[in-house]
Amino acid sequence: MDHYIDIRLLPDPEFPAAMLMGALFGKLHRSLVELQAADLGVSFPEHRHGPKRSLGQRLRLHGSAAALDRLMTAGWLKGMRDHVSVSDMAEVPIKARHRVVRRKQFKTNAERLRRRRAQRHNETLEQAREHIPDSVERKVDLPFATLRSYSTGQTFSLFIEHGEIQDEPVAGSFNSYGLSQEATVPWF
Repeated sequence: MDHYIDIRLLPDPEFPAAMLMGALFGKLHRSLVELQAADLGVSFPEHRHGPKRSLGQRLRLHGSAAALDRLMTAGWLKGMRDHVSVSDMAEVPIKARHRVVRRKQFKTNAERLRRRRAQRHNETLEQAREHIPDSVERKVDLPFATLRSYSTGQTFSLFIEHGEIQDEPVAGSFNSYGLSQEATVPWF
């Protein structure tokens, strides 16, 4: 993880930034799957959580120069070029710190959980309601990207958590979204 590329969303009067970031992130995911890349990570340097949560307008790709070059020559940005500005590949600053950027999943909809339980346990919705109270629902303040599953076609929210900043990097692999539960990316 000694190099990076920044991809910045350009202002667009027709599409909100969150929609463009979802499209960009979806294209990245598809390319990481096709390349079977486990050596590329992502971060969102302008992310915010809380009531005004957002991934921001910049997606940063992290990896070796060879891994980033392989991704960028794959043509994955086709169709997005009018909506983004792509920086040149650069070396990570020497004094960069590190953090884990991971997917976080939540039980956010009690009714959906009840339907799922009823189906799996051959119960009625009333029986499932007895087992799953409304209190299981959580209000989430993490930023997210709205993506479409390529396997099921369903739309879902991918919540993204930026972990604590660390002094030392942690090696590991990244999933097909460029996220990891343990590996860090440079943070600067």
